[in-house]
Amino acid sequence: MDIEAQKRQAAAVAVEWVKPGMKLGLGTGSTAKHFVELLAERVHKGLNVVGVPTSEVTRALAEKVGVPLTTLDETPALDMTIDGADEIGPDLSLIKGGGGALLREKIVAAASTRMVVIADESKWVTALGAFPLPIEVMPFGLAATRRAVEAACAAAGCPGPSAVRQGKDGHAFVTDGGHWILDARLGRIPDPVTLSAKLSQIPGVVEHGLFIGMAQAAILAGPAGARVVERPQRAQS
Repeated sequence: MDIEAQKRQAAAVAVEWVKPGMKLGLGTGSTAKHFVELLAERVHKGLNVVGVPTSEVTRALAEKVGVPLTTLDETPALDMTIDGADEIGPDLSLIKGGGGALLREKIVAAASTRMVVIADESKWVTALGAFPLPIEVMPFGLAATRRAVEAACAAAGCPGPSAVRQGKDGHAFVTDGGHWILDARLGRIPDPVTLSAKLSQIPGVVEHGLFIGMAQAAILAGPAGARVVERPQRAQS
């Protein structure tokens, strides 16, 4: 089974979790694309759902395949978001943003009762950081913001360089929100919670790709089939 088949298998399991009447967040990326396509098949068979896309790319796909759409302004509380990830840690902390939609993805996930991550097994890691961490920034004051980002990463125990992501046209990649992305090559992030807090305090940083405490479950597909990983529940004091 190749990687795309594994992604589709994970998406197929997630589609079975969708119940009639649900309000869904629709993720962005190659795995989420499979989910939207498979969801459309159920919609055509009579499933009544509505989705909020996390990017203009996902919006265009959903409209093409016939998944009904709404917005967070019209539907501010969602039942479930299904999205992919670039890395998934053992506690279901994530790195997201490889597709450039991390800001909208995080807004939609935060508006959802449940976030489910779908991925092939290669995204499962023992520690986050091998995938460059996307950080969405304002173009204004970029050099100062980049300097602060690199200082924050070093202070959090994961020093590394950051670079402006380039688009296919050779210019800076521009997000749907009109921002740029710094990709920080950190190797390993020993304390994602601390790094998240430090990055969020930097003026000029709009959002970052660390999704901590947001995903409740991950559906991981590999050559042997799909498995479900639930986020560990902390003991109540």
